[in-house]
Amino acid sequence: MSTNLKGLKAKKFFPILSGRQAAFDAASPELAKISDNAMGLAKKLHPKRQYLKIESVVERGEDCRSYTLVPDTEKATESLAYFGAGKYLTVFETIEGMPVTRAYSISSSPKDSLEGKYVLTIKLVEGGLMSRYIFDTWTVGTKVEVSAPSGNFEYQPLRDAKKVICLAGGSGITPFVSMANAVNDGDEDFEMTLLYGSRNTDSILFRAELNELVKKCSKLKVVHVLSDEESDIPDEAEKGLITAELIKKYAPADEAYSVFLCGPQQMYAFVDKELEKLNLEKKYIRHEMFGEFHNPASQADYPSQVPDTVKIKVTIQDKTYTVEGNSADSVMQTLEKNGISVPARCRSGECGFCHSHLLSGKVYVPKHLEYRRLADYKFNCIHPCCSFPLTDLEINVPVAK
Repeated sequence: MSTNLKGLKAKKFFPILSGRQAAFDAASPELAKISDNAMGLAKKLHPKRQYLKIESVVERGEDCRSYTLVPDTEKATESLAYFGAGKYLTVFETIEGMPVTRAYSISSSPKDSLEGKYVLTIKLVEGGLMSRYIFDTWTVGTKVEVSAPSGNFEYQPLRDAKKVICLAGGSGITPFVSMANAVNDGDEDFEMTLLYGSRNTDSILFRAELNELVKKCSKLKVVHVLSDEESDIPDEAEKGLITAELIKKYAPADEAYSVFLCGPQQMYAFVDKELEKLNLEKKYIRHEMFGEFHNPASQADYPSQVPDTVKIKVTIQDKTYTVEGNSADSVMQTLEKNGISVPARCRSGECGFCHSHLLSGKVYVPKHLEYRRLADYKFNCIHPCCSFPLTDLEINVPVAK
């Protein structure tokens, strides 16, 4: 139904305005005293920093551990920020004088945060700076500084279908463990089928926990997909890789479904091509953040002639630095290696926390990490976490908070 604005008469609104003014006149001039107002609630849900300590450590094989983190009341963190299943925490550390951040998905149930507990399950990455540091230094009692829960990899009823096919690989299982717990707890309302890719039965993470959840909740189904298993595979498992055919086997045939994907970068490259065969609407395919990207020269569209080393002139407020780095490192990696703090969260170009102004020079951004808006192209803005220098650069970077 259309509305003719010219036909509206201002006199109709005068009684409303006069009544509103009378209410203003009758109100007390003093501010109302509210014990827990909107700003207070916002600070609890979105703190700039959370100061925690490690309560326990659980070994999950030779190269994976679950760390339970609780509030460090000595540093004024009394409670934990609540989160939706699928969120991550950014961990802040200083390693040999170099500020380092990494994002790790929360593997515990959202309701656990109300009881003062997060669980981060971290896999040791070969050559990984942060994971190696964590494995070497995090023990019971270690103090840890993290962000508020962040990220967009969570179920959204207005966007996602009621039936969800979750595709996990290796340690990419962590956000799905949180989701499965949330479904079991009644905090999320959707049917979840998990296809979990592992090398063999010994490398499956959270196998016992997932089995228990399936027994308790009819909305959950778990299928293990084993790539290297030589002996007879278990009844609840498939052999091979997560292909379009395998997804179709477990997806509903006559209704819409969403696909959530989280795993190593090699899995993304393979499964994304398989998903194209299913002709799903784009809104029904959800990716967890890609993680810090390395080796840009591996991409087909990477320029053929790029200098090995580049200089980056960076201004942060009233301070200017000039540093030298390798063109194979992202702008953020180069700055951090030179002891310069950069605002960072996801390190995948998604969150926009490191949004910076490129004053001169050229950068390369892998297509799968290109989250910039049209305005960013217009005003020459970049995300240093996933921008690789092709020439010497000059940039303005916001202050790390």
